[in-house]
Amino acid sequence: MSRIHEALKKAAQERSTQIGAGLDRDVADVAAEIHRPVTVEPVVAVLAEQPRATIGGGHTGSMRYEEIVRRCSRPDWRLDPRASAFQDSNSGHSGAERFRTLRSRLSQIAGTRTLRRLLITSSVAGEGKTFVASNLGQSIVRQPGRRVLLLDADIRMSRLHVGLGAPSRPGLTEYLRGEADEYSIIQKGMEGNLFLIPGGSPVFNPSELLLHERMKRLLDLLTSAFDWIIIDSPPALLVHDASILADLADGVLFVVQAGMTHVGEAEKAAEEFQNKNLLGVVLNKVEKRDSYGAYYHGHLSENAEKAT
Repeated sequence: MSRIHEALKKAAQERSTQIGAGLDRDVADVAAEIHRPVTVEPVVAVLAEQPRATIGGGHTGSMRYEEIVRRCSRPDWRLDPRASAFQDSNSGHSGAERFRTLRSRLSQIAGTRTLRRLLITSSVAGEGKTFVASNLGQSIVRQPGRRVLLLDADIRMSRLHVGLGAPSRPGLTEYLRGEADEYSIIQKGMEGNLFLIPGGSPVFNPSELLLHERMKRLLDLLTSAFDWIIIDSPPALLVHDASILADLADGVLFVVQAGMTHVGEAEKAAEEFQNKNLLGVVLNKVEKRDSYGAYYHGHLSENAEKAT
């Protein structure tokens, strides 16, 4: 049985237990271990021996980090402490530690293959993908010299800017419609090397925009300037956007909420990415009392999930 199936099965068991016991569903916990599927391991082994070329390889243009810093917008972000595991003054905060573990697992994979564009998705809405994307980015930039760009590609319902307290526009949709250039949609609103491209204005044709050549061009331009580009995508079961974006990413991270996600739905959604560099599962909102083995989890801010 694959480890992804085990993680999904645990989520289903947690769901049944919580429903039966009437437990509080607002406690936000996160399992930061990446459970890599057995079915993917042979592919990863091949990639470790013969590293894949960068997806954007061959393009002639790229953006320099120094130029991005000089020309990007600098709004005053007002980070919502409920949406961040890193606002606690205690550096040993358990939620922050879980994201450090997640960061470590991803770094290990990145040491064996190209992994700079990371797509984060889920099966349905409300499972915590935006929360995971934001906090993973905040964790990575705490490493010296690391540069991270958060890209909100959930342009049907963009929320990545909310937890950061950042402006929502101009953003990705303005760029894809040709109404803004690359520099004007990038924000730097806090200390360190964390940047954001928000979703932008609502549009009536999101899938068509994401399929446009400008989306690939934007990623090609930005990849060399950042160590990580973390892409928040729409849920996989509701629309086809996540699958479109997965073709432009180096890896896919799947978020499952324990106590909410139906195992059948999660497995169906995960199957969509089996041939698209699926790295593993983050099991979110795990009850502490069920901690065991390879499952790492920590209590995060109550109601933090509202930021996603």
